[in-house]
Amino acid sequence: MVPKFLIEVPHAPDTGACLRVVQVFLSTGSHFLTNAEWGCQDGVHSAWMIVEVATKAEALGIVPQMYRHEAKIVGLNRFSMAAIEPILKKHPALRVEAADRS
Repeated sequence: MVPKFLIEVPHAPDTGACLRVVQVFLSTGSHFLTNAEWGCQDGVHSAWMIVEVATKAEALGIVPQMYRHEAKIVGLNRFSMAAIEPILKKHPALRVEAADRS
């Protein structure tokens, strides 16, 4: 399975910064960058992408050079009950009962 990473690229909250970063992303021609999700219209001045690449370094390489110093790369994973069950057996006090979940 190819690792999956969340890339977050924040930028300054002014109109000029928004326009510059969006223009840079869209003009690259990169599938990842042109399909970024943006939070600007909701007051959160960041772009996000979920990518499947081999390493964090490769994920960071997707980000245009001028924005790399601000970018955050987070490795993503999923959990299953089967995977955490052995840990819960060692720590039964941490188990959430059905009544606690509602």
